[in-house]
Amino acid sequence: MGGLQTTAVIILIALLALLALIVFRKPTKFVLKLLLSTVLGFIALFVLNFLGGLIGIFIAVNWINAAIVGILGLPGIALLLLIEWLSWL
Repeated sequence: MGGLQTTAVIILIALLALLALIVFRKPTKFVLKLLLSTVLGFIALFVLNFLGGLIGIFIAVNWINAAIVGILGLPGIALLLLIEWLSWL
């Protein structure tokens, strides 16, 4: 009987997990999209620092800056450059 109860519990947990995925599908999509945007922001910052090093442009590569660049795109890069420029004044 112990094996049957264990199997029933595993099936119940799997069904509850499936139900949770269905209910939280949209928020999960949002989180995954945000994560992908942040990764793309990291890549953009690395490229910017590589190419910008030739003319003296540097933006710190961290999670916050990557999320800003990933979410806002080109305006995010402009915002970070503006903040960096204002810190030099």
